[in-house]
Amino acid sequence: MARRALILVEGHRSNGPLYVKAARRLGLHPITLSADPARYDYLAAERLEAVRVDTDNLDALIRECSRLRTSYHIAGITGFTDLDESVYATVGKLCQHFDLPGPHPASIERCCDKFVQRQLLGGAGVPIPAYRLAANAREVESAAAEIGLPVILKPAAGSGSSGVRLCRNIDELAEHTIYLLGEKHLWRSSPRILVEEFAQGPFYSADLMGNEVVGIEAADFDRPPHFIFRECIFPAPLTDDEHERIADVSLRCLQALGLGWGPTNIELRWTKRGPVVIEVNPRLPGGANPKLFRLAYGVDLITEHIKLVIDEEWDLRKRHSHVAAARFLNPDRDGILNWINGHARAAAVPGVAEVKMYVEPKTPILRKGDHRDTIGHVIAASDSQAQTEAILQHAVDLIDWSITPFSIFGEQGQSAAPTPAPAQVAPGKR
Repeated sequence: MARRALILVEGHRSNGPLYVKAARRLGLHPITLSADPARYDYLAAERLEAVRVDTDNLDALIRECSRLRTSYHIAGITGFTDLDESVYATVGKLCQHFDLPGPHPASIERCCDKFVQRQLLGGAGVPIPAYRLAANAREVESAAAEIGLPVILKPAAGSGSSGVRLCRNIDELAEHTIYLLGEKHLWRSSPRILVEEFAQGPFYSADLMGNEVVGIEAADFDRPPHFIFRECIFPAPLTDDEHERIADVSLRCLQALGLGWGPTNIELRWTKRGPVVIEVNPRLPGGANPKLFRLAYGVDLITEHIKLVIDEEWDLRKRHSHVAAARFLNPDRDGILNWINGHARAAAVPGVAEVKMYVEPKTPILRKGDHRDTIGHVIAASDSQAQTEAILQHAVDLIDWSITPFSIFGEQGQSAAPTPAPAQVAPGKR
């Protein structure tokens, strides 16, 4: 009998290794199809099978999957990526071609176009921020004047907060418009910018599987004007009424967008109007969310998603009820990371579930204003929110690092001045 394979289209820094491990636990052989497999360190580290193929070319993907079927039984196809959500629609088309369970491609495409998503949500009466679509600087300025500052400027397609910025005044608006319309931001098509009202209030994230809200997380962000997560806590500390209102709005999003198969992540702000939907993502979130869910409830969303993909019975029943939280380590300057220490001591703190660093010493730090800026995280869990937060803070306080600004380095990264005093950042003491 041919070996059962799970096809993974592209990869993901945080979720990719988790899908690989979950696939193996289910007796599946994971195979990654990627335009550049070298992008994903875990493929080489785990010696995983990977095939180089143009993942923007559906016909090429169909040919490659057909070739793999001569050696494997393809049990299911799914995929994920850090910055380009169009892969999810491609996955849906592949599943349709091979008659496998999967998301509806048209629904995914509507969802990944943030302007179309806004139109559909607003048309269905879902509370959303005021918004306008702009293609040039004049239209951006006009839209911001209509909505009123501050506003959010973001690309109409993308993920991971890439290109997303809070613009509090005319100067910041002009600066970010120039950035988005210049050569630094990569557009897959003609530039389309969303100008949005800044919905102010606590941030929440609802995780759904199929047509069920399985959990709601609270989070906050690091320094503005960018939206880089600082801390997440699961489950969110909500009243029954608040939980019900967020769940109700989330389910209305599914109906408006034609979603309801597989995972969906919905980002909201609790404003004076109540819950306002910021974004709907037709996938599991990246970052620490799946790990927090497992620690809080004893349910592995990634494993259950794979079961759905391969048409097996899934089980979202909660095994226990704990409080899990993550703190993200975010540098406050660019430069060379000289050293980082204390993470081993932090990992030894009782109640800490994971300490993970994404970079090594001597790595250049060049912040981009999105999820790629984070250099590590600490995750903790316990029976109560207060205890979890105390454990997390204690662990983070043990971690220090040093960054030497680029300004004192020559072009080849050699010191251009006498030995400088490194700039130290202690993330737990900000």
